[in-house]
Amino acid sequence: MIGKGMARRALVLTVAAGCTATGVLTACSSSSGSSGSSNHRSAAPATTSPVPRSFSATVDNPWFPLPPGRTLVYSGIKDGAKSTEYLTATRETEKITGIPCRVVEDRLYTGRTLHEATRDYYTQDAAGNVWYFGEDTAELDAHGNMLSTEGTWRAGRDGARPGIFLPAHPVPGAAGQQEYYPGQAEDRFQILDLTSRVSVPYKTFTGALRTKEWTPLEPGVVDNKYYVKGIGTVKEVTVKGGPFEENVLTAVRG
Repeated sequence: MIGKGMARRALVLTVAAGCTATGVLTACSSSSGSSGSSNHRSAAPATTSPVPRSFSATVDNPWFPLPPGRTLVYSGIKDGAKSTEYLTATRETEKITGIPCRVVEDRLYTGRTLHEATRDYYTQDAAGNVWYFGEDTAELDAHGNMLSTEGTWRAGRDGARPGIFLPAHPVPGAAGQQEYYPGQAEDRFQILDLTSRVSVPYKTFTGALRTKEWTPLEPGVVDNKYYVKGIGTVKEVTVKGGPFEENVLTAVRG
């Protein structure tokens, strides 16, 4: 699903040259920039807990803004079926480990049937990095009955830790872990470039940020995701492994 990675999505960033540190972030070394490469250096979660006063539920990182009330609409392919997804940044906030998070509602339909309903929790630190603090996920049957909550996690519970979903200043080659809940949520990313051209039903964009995303829970599967300033995610597509999945932006509401 958009926002977490179609493979089902931390704190260490690897950068192409040298090592730096910003707050609780550590960055050093790099991994391949190929969209299909699976030779990734493992990123471990930080041992330092985020400080509540340095975070805000106002997420305005230009590559992933979450203005309350806005809905992004996507169409795509999931589990071999056509899907429609609605990603809404609500006006609701929730504190997780004392840190205020913006609640984002994610509704995925196959046909007219609600297939997945998720509440995602994002926050932004003073430097502009967007953090991911967890999700409450429900997979539903055709009658609306809950089938599974697999993938649900929150920072601070059962050893789960938050991760940086998108850095304030993306640099090609940088990589990191977006979430850390062993065996359930271990999505990772690498920034490939900031100059991609991408066409989706909503519009054609240039200067898009392109990332590679994967998880050790689904070895061999790699996705590419495209971000556009002022909007956020506009496309996500499987580029290696399978099954093939895709989501493309069709409308922006609010």
